[in-house]
Amino acid sequence: MAIVDIADLDCVYLSYDEPKKEETWIKIQNMVPWAKRVDGVKGSDAAHKAAANASDTDRFVLIDGDNIPDTEFFNLQLTLDKDTKDKVFRWKARNHINGLMYGNGGLSCWTKDFVYAMKTHENTDGTEANDVEFCFYPDYWAMNDCYSTTYPNATPFQAWRAGFREGVKMCLDRGRKPGLIDFEVRVHNRNYDHLCIWQSVGADVDNGFWSIYGARLGTWMTMLNNWDYRDVQDFDKLAILWEEFKDHGPDNCTGIGNILRQKLSLPIVDMDPEESRFFKHHYKSVFKNQGVMERE
Repeated sequence: MAIVDIADLDCVYLSYDEPKKEETWIKIQNMVPWAKRVDGVKGSDAAHKAAANASDTDRFVLIDGDNIPDTEFFNLQLTLDKDTKDKVFRWKARNHINGLMYGNGGLSCWTKDFVYAMKTHENTDGTEANDVEFCFYPDYWAMNDCYSTTYPNATPFQAWRAGFREGVKMCLDRGRKPGLIDFEVRVHNRNYDHLCIWQSVGADVDNGFWSIYGARLGTWMTMLNNWDYRDVQDFDKLAILWEEFKDHGPDNCTGIGNILRQKLSLPIVDMDPEESRFFKHHYKSVFKNQGVMERE
């Protein structure tokens, strides 16, 4: 068994086009002076491989471009044994828009061997589970605790894209699109809950409306249109979609919400800012960290 100080691992800040990435990078450097940076690499698989190349340690911590870690994380230790030494760990992040706490945007700890061997997103091997996700590899572990906050709402487009991507991915059953009839059965219960929260909560923060609109639009296009949901990993195509839909946001958001309630029976609601703040306050209060090596 080995005890590894997280502070002894290389830390890579992985940014792409996040509007506040330079401001966030300054905060990361002040918090983690040994941090390295990879910026502007196109494609999720390629970007993670570039991060592995930047690391001088075989295991490294990854910070996404719109994520601010909790300082306490870098004082923690990993306990690695024969069952955990090759695993990738993804901890939860608090989402500033809607208060959700799950792996999306969270801190992660990778091995270089895992990253070099994986074939996901734009580099997929054709396995549906790996087209838009990393998480279905057996050695990729979703962890229980939350050690950071993600802020994907600096601009309307960033918030819309964040919502749209989750509005697509939360519909899928291990990377596969379910049919309308078995939608509620095939979608994991937690993903179903997250999907409804993305489509309901966030009116109290800057650009939160655009996140809600994006989430509703992503689900509508995935489940009720012929759009190829695998394009969700292509940021260029998402930028084109944004230009197509951005000028009709308020009317579209309401109308699409009504369609999703009717066609998919999604129990989504239109919260005002006060209701949104109330939800997030009480949602956060029920969560407690259990230990850095605790799995979900």
